[in-house]
Parts: sequence; structure tokens; C-alpha cells
Amino acid sequence: MTPSSPPRPEADGLGTHLPIVDVKAMPRILLRLTRLALRYPWRCSIAVGSALGAAVLNLVTPRLLGGAVDQARLLLADAHADPIEARQALLITAGLVILASAARGILTGLQGYQGEYIANRVGYDLRLTFFDQLQRLSFAYHDAMHSGELISRGILDVEGVRGFLESGLLRAVSLILLVAVGSWRLISTDAVTGCLALSFVPFVVWRAARMGALLRISWVRLQELMSQLSRTMEESLQGARVVRAYAAKAFELVKFDRASDAALRLSNRRITLRMSSVAQMTLAYYAAMGLVLLIGGHRVASGRLTVGYLTEILTFMTILQQPLRQIAMVVNASARATSAGGRLFEILDLEPEIRDTPDARDLAPGQGVLRFEGVCFSYAGGPTGRPTLSDISFEVQPGQTLAIVGPPGSGKSTIAHLVPRFYDVTAGRITIDGQDIRTVTLGSLRRAVGLVQQDVFLFDTSVSNNVAYAEPEVDEDAIIAATSVAQLHEHVDRLPARYLTRVGERGVALSGGQRQRTSIARGLIARPAIMILDDATAAIDATTERRIHDRLKDVNRAMTTIIIAHRLGPLRDVDEIIVLDDGRIAERGRHDQLIAQNGTYAALWRLQNGGEARLPSAEPARVSA
Repeated sequence: MTPSSPPRPEADGLGTHLPIVDVKAMPRILLRLTRLALRYPWRCSIAVGSALGAAVLNLVTPRLLGGAVDQARLLLADAHADPIEARQALLITAGLVILASAARGILTGLQGYQGEYIANRVGYDLRLTFFDQLQRLSFAYHDAMHSGELISRGILDVEGVRGFLESGLLRAVSLILLVAVGSWRLISTDAVTGCLALSFVPFVVWRAARMGALLRISWVRLQELMSQLSRTMEESLQGARVVRAYAAKAFELVKFDRASDAALRLSNRRITLRMSSVAQMTLAYYAAMGLVLLIGGHRVASGRLTVGYLTEILTFMTILQQPLRQIAMVVNASARATSAGGRLFEILDLEPEIRDTPDARDLAPGQGVLRFEGVCFSYAGGPTGRPTLSDISFEVQPGQTLAIVGPPGSGKSTIAHLVPRFYDVTAGRITIDGQDIRTVTLGSLRRAVGLVQQDVFLFDTSVSNNVAYAEPEVDEDAIIAATSVAQLHEHVDRLPARYLTRVGERGVALSGGQRQRTSIARGLIARPAIMILDDATAAIDATTERRIHDRLKDVNRAMTTIIIAHRLGPLRDVDEIIVLDDGRIAERGRHDQLIAQNGTYAALWRLQNGGEARLPSAEPARVSA
């Protein structure tokens, strides 16, 4: 499965292609994100209720102040009015304003707390779901995607979504109610001044919509550039030894600086766009307020409006100023969430190419007979377009060992990857105890198949945890038994912390041979029914390799074993050897039979052993992989 790509990419000037932005996707993606928040209905109800309550109290304050002004004016105009009564009325109004403000503050705080809680919970759910999806996607997908890109999406994009749910969504709810109810109140009382007071709103909405579309585009481009930065940094750190060995620090710095500079320039353009829009919206607001003062003052002078109502309008506009300024924040958060959510959903919506069928069952316990029946395989989008494997058939019984040899690119490792279903066969089938592996659950299949690869990955934890990765609850005796077979125990036993010694990132504290022996021990600890060693001893010296194979003979009596190797010395005693050439079986048989055939295997043997048809005592020369 390969990630979808748009038909007409845009270049960013750095050799990277950025996707065309679907600006119409905003409502669909934001609605989907909102549904994620609605998984917590009680907290959403409290948050929305608090936002609405705060908005209502915001509308109460102008009415209280307007009423107080009219009341004071009437009392002052009345020569017989009691000053104490006027003072009490104003004090009551002041108390109500204070009470309304306090209640609004409490509701705003409650809204913020619930909004942040919901945002963090959705962010947590998205991170777990995203990580789980990455584990489910096939190797073909990961072959086509850079890990730095996926890390960027799983961290930066989740934060973009969280920011929208934390503030943008609830602010939008509060602003809609504030404008809707306030507009009804102003226009129903006096249509002229009400329309003047709200005259800036259509411009603000239009400008915000335009800004949202432009910010959506810039956010997508910025996130693509941030992904490129992540890829560049990850590769530079992982290849730190290569960079130092070839004195390429300046080259890597220039490459990183170019990507950083492009991201900085795009960020500055985004800030300029946002501040320009905010300035225009603020100007429209103050222009509307000036018109209200001008026209409203004339209407008050002519007796068509009261001073209190004009005060109410101006107070309402003052209160409305801050939420309307926050439109820029809401639009910015919505634009970022749209691009971030779109990038996340692009991966979350993928159907894994390798997955359990609806009627899949666990692999039934059996002897562990592995059988290939006319297997053909081609990598999707392969560079040559030719099949990697053609008509491969063999059978391995429990207690037997099959060796697979051949030149580089002949398909040896592909066979190893097909057994645990990292890829699916193109034609033919693979069975274990007569069960087609495509009909059983992936979990049960991979528990039954132990694959030890040449390219070893170790976690930055202790030796013990790395060995026991497949069986975390296994006891120390089992760990020691596995490392003893892998000829690693003596080395670990001499370490200061023994099995609690940390191996460092990717096992950097261990040599290449020690890492491979750790991987062999890890494969043995789970006691799989089928063990596949894919050139798993390539970095181990010949003497140690021979001891490992001797110990494996005792362990493998209950296992079906496949050994993929370049060095032929340890293969003299295996039950069958298959020689691959260009994805086909060129020769097969035992060691002596293949030597007698004087074909490809015999030529490889003579090349490695100087023409001697016997096992050498010294380490043989290696055939390049």
C-alpha cells in the first residue's frame, strides 16, 4: 500500500513537493474533530453550558448599565426625587453588575477547564489510535513513508487538533450566541443604530473566512516543511557516524538551514496575514463605533433614543470587541486543526493491506510443518517490474533445517518476510500444518514464527528487557538459557550490571556480533514453532557461529528451522539446501549432493574455501551480500 498523493503537487523551492490544499475540506474535518470531543458528553455539556452562560451574562451587563444611566437621568431630572433613593438604585445596579461579572468569570473558568480536559483527552485518544494504526499498516506502507514524517504527524498534528478543541470550538459557540442575541436586542429596539453597531460584523466574517482559507493553505505547507525538518534531523542523528566520518557537518547544516529558513519565511508570512486581517477587522470595528456615536448622538438629541440605550449599544460593542478580535484566533486554530486533522485522518482512514480476514481464526496448535506451494511474489511498484519469487515450493518438517542460499537479490529475505505475513504472496500459498496463513490471525501466526534478521534493532533498555521482549514475564533462568545458546551469556555476565546493563540507542553499546547474538536470544525466548534465521550470524566470527549452530541443533529438535546464509560452512549438516537464482530454485539437495552436481552451490563453496570441498578450520571468506 502506498500513500495517496495529489495529482498536481506544488514545489516549495527546496526540491520538496507539497500537496494541493483542499480548502473545502474544513467543515468536514472540523465536524469530525467535534464528534471526537462529543465522546465525552457530560464534560461537553458542562463546557458548552458554561460558554453559553458566560455569553448571556455578557449581554446582561450592557442592559444593566443602560438602565442605570436612564434611571439616574430621570431621578436627576425630577426635582422632587430623593437623592438617597437614586444612590441606592445605582448601588443595586452596581452590585448586579459585579455579581454578573463574578458569575461570568466563574463560568469562563469552568469553560476553560472543561475545554482543556476534553482537548487533552481527545489528544490522548488520537495519539494512541495513530500509534496503533502505524503498528497495523503493512511493511509496504512503511517502505514508502519516511519515519520522520510519521513522527511529525503523531506529535505536531495531534497538538494542532488539541489546540482547536481547547479554545477555538468553545470560543466559536460563545461568539455565535453573543452576536445572535445581541443583534436581536439592538435591532428590535432601534433598527438604525442597531444596524450601524453591527455594520462591521459582515466585513469581519468575510475577512475571517478569507483568512481561514489562506491560513489553511499556509498551515499545510508549514507542516510539510516541519516534517521535512524532522526527516532531516532524524537522518542526521541516525547517521551521525557517517556524517563525522566524511566531515559532512557543513553539508548537513546547510541542508537543515535551508529547510529551517523556508519554514521561518512561511511562518512570517502567516503572521503577516493574520495581523493584517486583525488590523482591518479592528479598523472596521472602530469605524462602526464612530458611526454609532455620530448617528446615535443625533437621535438622542432629537429625543428618538435615550442616553441609556446609547450607553447600552456602546457597552455591548465594547464587550463584543474582545470576542471579535478572537475570531482571528478561532480561525487560526480552525485552519491549523483542519490541516493537522486532515493529515492524521489520511493515515487513520487507511485499510491495512495485511490484515485479518473477517473469519480469521487463531492458528491451530500443530507440529509446525511449513509448506510453500507454487509461491510467486512481486513487490508493488518494484523498480524492475519483474517477480521477486517464481514458483517456489518446499516443505520443512519439525526438527528439520532448511538452508537457503543464493546471490544478492535472489529473493532469500523475501521468503523470510512472507512466512510471518509481512507481505502477502502474489500467487500460490503458504501453509503451516495445512492451514493457509492468510486465513489465520496475524497475532497467532507471528507468535508461532520467530524471525531473526541481519539488521538488528535493539531498544534503549537493558539486555534483559531486549532478550525478553517477546515474553516480558519470562524468568531470569530462561533468559540465561537463551543467551547461552546464542553464545552471549559469558559476555553479559562480565558486565558491571550484568543483564541490567543498558545497551544504548539501537544497541550502540554492543558490537555488531553481540547485537546479532542478542537478537538470536530474543528469537529463542518465545519458543516459536518455526524459527527463521535471516543471515543472523553475518557479523559473528566463524568459531562463535559454529558453536551457535551446534547449540541450535539441540534446541531445534522441536522446531522447524530455516537458515538464510551467505557463509556455507555451517550448512554441511542441514537437511536440505535450496539455491535461489533470480527468484527461482536453481538447485536443491544436501551439501554433498550439491557439491557433486558441480553447479552454483559448488562454485560458491570453492570460492569460500579455496577449492577445498571440506569445512575449513579457519574463518572462511564471506561472499558479499
